[in-house]
Amino acid sequence: MQYLPNIFFIIVLIAGIGFFVMNVKKLSRNIKLGKDVDRSDRKSERLKNMMMIALGQSKMVKRPFSGFLHIIVYVGFIIINIEVLEIIIDGIFGTHRIFLGVLGNAFYGFLIGTFEVLAALVFIAVVIFWLRRNVSNIKRFLSKEMKGWPKNDGNYILYFEMVLMTLFLVMNATDPTFQQAGIGNPISQFVAPLFNGFSSDTIHAIERTAWWIHILGILVFLNYLYYSKHLHILLAFPNTYFANLNPKGQFNNLESVTNEVKLMMDPDADPYAMPEEGAEETVPEKFGASDVTDLNWVQLLNSYTCTECGRCTSSCPANLTGKKLSPRKIMMDTRDRLEEVGRNIDANNGVFVDDNKQLLNDYISPEELWACTSCNACVEECPVNIDPLSIIMDMRRYLVMEQSAAPQELNMMMTNVENNGAPWQYNQQDRLNWANEE
Repeated sequence: MQYLPNIFFIIVLIAGIGFFVMNVKKLSRNIKLGKDVDRSDRKSERLKNMMMIALGQSKMVKRPFSGFLHIIVYVGFIIINIEVLEIIIDGIFGTHRIFLGVLGNAFYGFLIGTFEVLAALVFIAVVIFWLRRNVSNIKRFLSKEMKGWPKNDGNYILYFEMVLMTLFLVMNATDPTFQQAGIGNPISQFVAPLFNGFSSDTIHAIERTAWWIHILGILVFLNYLYYSKHLHILLAFPNTYFANLNPKGQFNNLESVTNEVKLMMDPDADPYAMPEEGAEETVPEKFGASDVTDLNWVQLLNSYTCTECGRCTSSCPANLTGKKLSPRKIMMDTRDRLEEVGRNIDANNGVFVDDNKQLLNDYISPEELWACTSCNACVEECPVNIDPLSIIMDMRRYLVMEQSAAPQELNMMMTNVENNGAPWQYNQQDRLNWANEE
């Protein structure tokens, strides 16, 4: 019977990690539904971006107050969870604070003391984040797309972090041997007096309960990430590594269209000539994107990495002038549709069955797409290098090239370019009249 807790712990640990691995495989499968794109170039620059932006949080501090709080939570939560290694070893082998004997009183006390200070700072930062989300009426947290689950999801994570930090301090405060040693307890020593009136058995029960709930909470948190915007904790690193490194004003061109233009511009080319034998057809199945499977895998990775912070939307000139466009909603809609496609595949034994839905119109309207000024403000603002504009442009490309559904003003401009060689509606012979004006 003495080994029963250890066996139970091992079963729970395997189940928690196993479920997480299963969701990671599902996540990888969904991302790979996107079309291939080569992001293997400029490796040193990509690595530098990942270290500076994902690990170093360099873009977060552009808004100093929230950026500083985020760094506290990020650093604190990561470092504190180093202690999970000790908990896992103790849980498997039935030991208690095994690292104390391995590391010695001084170093172990320094580590746990650092963890306690960080836990208190994380708790304070999380409370401030909760107040900003729920009391301060900050506009970017009040958008339409942040109603319901997105709002609740953000709060659930904050509650998780509050509880886990509290449990960590209670676990230390109710460990009499640890408190009597007087090492590594700069915060928990002030919590310990709250339990002075309890018997030793009760205090031990509280300590064990806090210990169990703490490790179970971490496993639940780990598996909750897949269903939450906080998946960016894991995906920010690959997302920043594989981000587009080209200048922000540079758009990609379709090879088939480029070849067609070159053919039109070549006076010696025969437009009726048959392709050379062995030449590959470069005409895509579809111009642009109308559904998530038309996007590339980096764009789908972007959608899963979105933090829903709203920095993109708060800096979008279209949104600021009352247009329907919200770059954050574009990413959230892409992720929601991708999840829907993934569930469809799971329900049909690995095969997607047409559900008569797509990202365009069912999730994202043409009105949103055409409101974009393609200024790249959203791309510049994103703290994890997400590119909503690339999705917008691919869906616009579909509207224009597949459905001829551009706005009337744009159609008129393209007609003028085709007929007059300029966007304006006047005769080609008058194009240079401006040069004669004084």
